[in-house]
Amino acid sequence: MPEISRRAFAGLVGGGAVTAVAGTAATAEAAPAERPFAARPAASGKRPNLLVILGDDLGWADLSSYGAPHIKTPNLDRLARQGVRFTDAYSGSATCSPTRFSLYTGRYPGRTPGGLAEPIASRTQGLDPSHPTLASLLKKAGYSTALIGKWHCGWLPDYSPTKSGWDEFFGNHGGVLEYFSKLGQLGDYDLYEGDATYQDLRYYTQVLTERAVEYVSRAHDTPWLLNLNFTTPHWPWLAEGDAETGAEIAAKIRAAGSQAEISNALNHYDGGSVAKYTEMVESLDAAVGEVLAALRRSGQEEHTLVYFASDNGGERWSYLWPLSGEKFVLQEGGIRVPTIVRWPHRIDGNQVSHEPNFSPDWTATFLELAGARPDPAYPLDGTSLVGYLLKGEQPPERDLFWRVRANRALRRGDWKYYQDEDGDDHLYDLGADLREQADLAPDRPELLAELKASWEQIAAGLLPYPS
Repeated sequence: MPEISRRAFAGLVGGGAVTAVAGTAATAEAAPAERPFAARPAASGKRPNLLVILGDDLGWADLSSYGAPHIKTPNLDRLARQGVRFTDAYSGSATCSPTRFSLYTGRYPGRTPGGLAEPIASRTQGLDPSHPTLASLLKKAGYSTALIGKWHCGWLPDYSPTKSGWDEFFGNHGGVLEYFSKLGQLGDYDLYEGDATYQDLRYYTQVLTERAVEYVSRAHDTPWLLNLNFTTPHWPWLAEGDAETGAEIAAKIRAAGSQAEISNALNHYDGGSVAKYTEMVESLDAAVGEVLAALRRSGQEEHTLVYFASDNGGERWSYLWPLSGEKFVLQEGGIRVPTIVRWPHRIDGNQVSHEPNFSPDWTATFLELAGARPDPAYPLDGTSLVGYLLKGEQPPERDLFWRVRANRALRRGDWKYYQDEDGDDHLYDLGADLREQADLAPDRPELLAELKASWEQIAAGLLPYPS
């Protein structure tokens, strides 16, 4: 067995590549072993279309290419073989809307009042339409922009994708809805085309897939950005054949006398199973496959960068091994997410990267690829990966930072500083301890103090949480 670094081996755990290292077949298709990422330097060409796909509450190991033994995701596995699979990629936060703030703005969620909600749950909170976004900056650079699916950065009348730079919007404003009735977390109907309601009572994943297929199949005159945000596999635990169960949940929402009762109905605490969750993830994979097939038929595949990730870590039924924690916390299970990038024109396939990155880095990367400039009044917190991906440059060295009400975390290289909900500080070497079980804080007090001070320096520049 060839020598590999501790970080590389930790990254391979949970992915098809580890079986290749061990000498066994990685997938049913006997795909060749992944090779370490290496850029393919070339003369710059046309600006790519950007297809940015998010799953919702999808755990780090929920794809078969990331280690799930019971979930089959052939389309996303194929996407990974055609591009780069990132083992050490993170969401910008541990819940839905703060991560979306970080991806849309390229900044820490705590830079803006709306980003302090974890997640947004009322009409008074949202992304200020005056704040520059990935979409608004790309529009200035000549891109067409669309968002299909879950927005979760505020409700009408004050907040909407069409107020924040997207030319087109088809989807839901809130964080969750019942997949058939489209009743959302505020108890009302939540499927919109632009700023008007749109009636469609079919299974939501199917509806979004059809819209995305239509968008990528168009004859576009300009490069485009499509944010395709599925709600799958977020609860309630419903697959396409579960309309009867969906109707029961919808009836509870309509009969609810309080916000708590609406939330309880949508949380679906009395539903779900490993088998049902598997069905939902596999339906997400099939939906992505349909969109990618349409992209291929359109003739745009070569010049379209496809980015796939999750908005945060997994929840009740997710397969997260060997990570600890889940959605809502800043342990690895709450923020480390599957991330795949494919761009045939500039990036070779069948590669794996173990370089740490998080959502705001991709905002900066997309802007640079598109020739768009950030607004100097709103400096980015993400670092562009263009030099690493396309030019063979060393990846940028910087700290990855997270702050939520209950936790704090900072990653520098393989070292991670983590403060739990009790205020206790921990130090982990992720290269040796991906599960965050060996607390080295007592052994390395100086390093712990250094990372903690760096965290506090960044946090000092953010907005405080309202009391």
